[in-house]
Amino acid sequence: MISSLTLSRKHPLLLFFAAAVLFVGFFAFEAAGLNQVLLLGVGLLLGLSLYHAAYGFSGAWRVFLSKGEGAGLRAQIVMLGLAVVLFFPALSDGVLFGKAISGSIAPMDLSLVAGAFMFGVGMQIAGACASGTLFTAGGGNARMLFTLIGFILGSLIATHHIEWWWSLPGIPGLSLTRQFALPTAFFLAFLPFAAIFGGALWWERRKTGAIAPIGKIPGKSFLKGPWPLLWAALALAGLNFATLYLAGRPWGITSGFALWGAKGALAVGIDPSQWWYWQGSRALHKSVFFDITSVMNFGILIGAFLAATLAGKFAPNFRIGARPLIAAILGGILLGYGARLAYGCNIGAFFSGVASGSLHGWLWFAAAVPGNWLGARLRPFFKLT
Repeated sequence: MISSLTLSRKHPLLLFFAAAVLFVGFFAFEAAGLNQVLLLGVGLLLGLSLYHAAYGFSGAWRVFLSKGEGAGLRAQIVMLGLAVVLFFPALSDGVLFGKAISGSIAPMDLSLVAGAFMFGVGMQIAGACASGTLFTAGGGNARMLFTLIGFILGSLIATHHIEWWWSLPGIPGLSLTRQFALPTAFFLAFLPFAAIFGGALWWERRKTGAIAPIGKIPGKSFLKGPWPLLWAALALAGLNFATLYLAGRPWGITSGFALWGAKGALAVGIDPSQWWYWQGSRALHKSVFFDITSVMNFGILIGAFLAATLAGKFAPNFRIGARPLIAAILGGILLGYGARLAYGCNIGAFFSGVASGSLHGWLWFAAAVPGNWLGARLRPFFKLT
């Protein structure tokens, strides 16, 4: 009786999920064909995986820096390692199953350093990264809706300033798969993985006296979750590889937010098409469903909504204190602004950059970590635990 009542309460939400998939899928197909629908499907699986494992970057980095708990960080290294194994041979050839592909490679300059640092501060004030904002908002976290609004606004503002930032000194992008033969590229890629994974184990044991498992199965169902971190790490690496094939480039998130902001600006009479960032942009004048990143972002939101519904946890609460609300918006603005300056976020710059063998991914990480440290110190001011 109880289980049937629970199921009946889920029915309207499951119908909403189906309607959302059909709506986005229809317009994605109309705009760009079947491949776009498949990318929507990848986004749905990403949202489901992220939510069921609560797989965020900001919380994992915060607890490691403050408490020494390293399970989340170690799971991220596993994810990166598997992605490198999948990506490097394909990127070295430039072709994957007959389709031309390219990696996420960007310059290493002062704009990236400043942007990644800002992003790191925003991660802790907002309480989420780019992927975290999407899956928690989709899963019913009302505060994250305000972070998403700030994210979009910050992204738009950055596109107005970006010409100056991207003119700052730096060196062109460097990729291990371009500079070295595959065996050497793999060796160099796994050196930092080994150092971080080993260092995290040592620090966790020293601070907590134990090593938290990342692959322990919690004993609940696959559909309802929760999942162990390892499952999400493997899923995200595989789904990023699927994105590489379907999109011709790796997974990214935040360029979609910049586009949503620009389209919103057009709707209220502001024309960003004359800004340097948007000059020559096809996406600005096409349907938002034509944009790969936007469609995948919609998929993540909808997939997380499904996961929260299946878990019986979709229950938005809009009772948000003034300071946490300010932190959500301010953190979102920092996330959006920083991501544009840094050529991406924890996904587009760090995950996909490192998976592509691009050294800018590690520079992003090096600049984001102190930003996270500062942001974590600011959390008490905003009444965040």
